[in-house]
Amino acid sequence: MDTYSKLSKQTIFLHWVVATFMIGLLAVGVYMHETKSFFLYSWHKSFGVLIVVFVLWRLYNRMKSGWLEPVRQYKPVEISLSKIVHWLLIIGTILMPISGMMMSGLGGYGIPFFGLELVAPNPNPDDPTKMIPLNAPLAQAGKVVHSLVGDILIGAIALHIAGALKHHFIDKDNTLNRMKGMDISSK
Repeated sequence: MDTYSKLSKQTIFLHWVVATFMIGLLAVGVYMHETKSFFLYSWHKSFGVLIVVFVLWRLYNRMKSGWLEPVRQYKPVEISLSKIVHWLLIIGTILMPISGMMMSGLGGYGIPFFGLELVAPNPNPDDPTKMIPLNAPLAQAGKVVHSLVGDILIGAIALHIAGALKHHFIDKDNTLNRMKGMDISSK
């Protein structure tokens, strides 16, 4: 159970797992796009499927527990910015894997999961190097959303990290300490 002074191990675990996976997947996604490193796609897709479990668990946990109580009073502009960034992070972590699966699965490329085929690829019999989309318009929509949300998520993550560092080094409050698992009641 999350309290003002201490967050539950589940909240902390889910925050750091989702953060690590999303930052890693975003970095690999940008790298793959820029360098055309096709050998990474099956790993990217597999971890993208896996992160859905943690994202949904985190979403359920947040809905059940509610928003975290701030460690002190903040200016209204800081509260508003914080809420916007948190909503972008929540929505982004849901839309990224879903749009990626739409793009790949409906685009005919399949959805692998660590060697298993959740959705099989659909190669063109005349040219097996090309895929036949299962639903080209939805695959294209997934691609557009994946790219746009990826850019937004990178910005939101940067703002979130900047905010955490501001809390820790400038405000010298216990926001980051609490997310690291420390009990801030004695601080």
